[in-house]
Amino acid sequence: MNDMNLKQKDQLLDKAIASCLLFLIGSIGSSHVFAEERKMTAWLHEIKFGVLHHDTGGLWSNFRRESGVDLNLETIFSPHIQFLGGTIRPALGGSVNTVGDTSKLYTGMRWQYEHSSGLFSGIGLGGAIHDGKLHLHHSDRKALGSRVLFHIPVEIGYRFNAKGSLSIFFDHVSNAYFAAANEGMDTLGGRLGYRF
Repeated sequence: MNDMNLKQKDQLLDKAIASCLLFLIGSIGSSHVFAEERKMTAWLHEIKFGVLHHDTGGLWSNFRRESGVDLNLETIFSPHIQFLGGTIRPALGGSVNTVGDTSKLYTGMRWQYEHSSGLFSGIGLGGAIHDGKLHLHHSDRKALGSRVLFHIPVEIGYRFNAKGSLSIFFDHVSNAYFAAANEGMDTLGGRLGYRF
């Protein structure tokens, strides 16, 4: 009986989160709400929300110019392929800087390995677009050289139940010297995940 109640609660929670996402992206239609919820949860694998230290110095990019905190939201989609004991899935996300420095949208493929203990790790490769500076005009803004950048995320975390996870997330963006200015930028912080 308790297992049945837990399953029903999980289904209700899935529907509630899917409804909120549909509302946020403006796709709720009064006569199609339930059909859209089912379609969305079929395509969604996991959503993650994070708070990240913006332009973290001393890591890949070596120095810091910008400041503030980034609020990060990412969706990992259900379609996948098995590879090297893990799964590769498409991801779409974005980070908004709280003090008006560089914000970005990104997409790419994410490989993730999950151990039976609940520990998991992942790495990805993709692209990002940003609203930051391309050239060095101000000492407090990074010169990123190109509007389109490579995006490399790395994540290590723990899945504390079938639905929830906590993780440490790092990502790097740069143009890999395809443009003259290439100061690059890193973020580092924590994320909370919810799996459908």
